[in-house]
Amino acid sequence: MEIQSPLEFFARSPRTWSSTYPPNDADQGGCRRHLQEAFQLAFGSLSKCHRLIEKQRSKHREPFMKIVVIGGSGFIGSKLVPRLGQRGHDAVAASPNSGVNSVTGEGLAEVLKGASMVVDVSNAPSWEASAVLNFFETSTRNLLKYGAEAGIKHFAALSVVGTQRLSESAYFRAKIAQEKLIENATIPYSIVQATQFFEFLKGIAHFSMQGDKVHLPPVLFQPMAADDVASGVGKIALSAPVNGTVEIAGPELFRLDELVRRRLAQLNDPREVITDPQARYSGALLAH
Repeated sequence: MEIQSPLEFFARSPRTWSSTYPPNDADQGGCRRHLQEAFQLAFGSLSKCHRLIEKQRSKHREPFMKIVVIGGSGFIGSKLVPRLGQRGHDAVAASPNSGVNSVTGEGLAEVLKGASMVVDVSNAPSWEASAVLNFFETSTRNLLKYGAEAGIKHFAALSVVGTQRLSESAYFRAKIAQEKLIENATIPYSIVQATQFFEFLKGIAHFSMQGDKVHLPPVLFQPMAADDVASGVGKIALSAPVNGTVEIAGPELFRLDELVRRRLAQLNDPREVITDPQARYSGALLAH
């Protein structure tokens, strides 16, 4: 017998039901009384079952939160915001485009009002040494200050795997400064360190140019798709603060020079990739 929902069950017309029973009025009336009793018993049980299911669901349902995503219109932020929204939260994409500037402080007090969480996936517009350091230090100080005043319960930030070991690089020195500010603040936090994005392979080639060739070391790494980075950040952000660092990485090892070479070939980019053990990654010498 096909199981129907209560609405589908009751939608059937009396004519349909009466045609399955003897046409005698007395018999038909008795049958209908029995059917009514059976319906009440069956649908009473169904209703009770539905209430129990909803009760169990509510136990596991995340409480509604307003979550402010700094850099929410950027590469990772634009993927993260809809994911948080799909989980039933009010995810706000905060960026200069929306009138929120974490460096100047413009709009921060307003956007953080009523928020439970801040997720910082912003990136510096310039990687010049003084500019990138100023961006991450000033932005992070402002976010922590305004976040504490707003009563934020969890501060999550996206960083890079291996940051602490890449201090020769101006960019990674700036990320180290950002992480230290978060660690020394009063807001419970989670720092999510991700490996490099597949989508950034061409960017790696750009900053690895020596003359007209790309110089890269033959080191192993585990890149991730940006969608997976956004999912990982979202999952950790919606969990309890770890007050520490969580590393996320792709499942497969690749050699950096070989993968960039393959990617440039796919893009019909004629630049030659030179395997160079002494080549630096964003200014830092990588261990082999």
